[in-house]
Amino acid sequence: MNAFSESLRQEVTKRHVRISVVEPGAVATELASHNRPEIRATIDQRFGAIERLRADDIADAIAYVVTRPRRIAVNEMLIRPTEQDA
Repeated sequence: MNAFSESLRQEVTKRHVRISVVEPGAVATELASHNRPEIRATIDQRFGAIERLRADDIADAIAYVVTRPRRIAVNEMLIRPTEQDA
């Protein structure tokens, strides 16, 4: 996704179109409940003890990206819970 986004950014940059990638870490969503039990167990083992990001944390990051002045392009934003180690 990053390589595609960078390629697209290079194609449209002269038209003042900004392309950004927001990469969230562990986020508390209902999506995990749709996984098979063994996948849920793996997710819980990896992230169970940390406080996960909330949807509004990601929304705030996106709002930051899209409200920058025209002269600023945020190409990538990696946002993780403080306790997430990988």
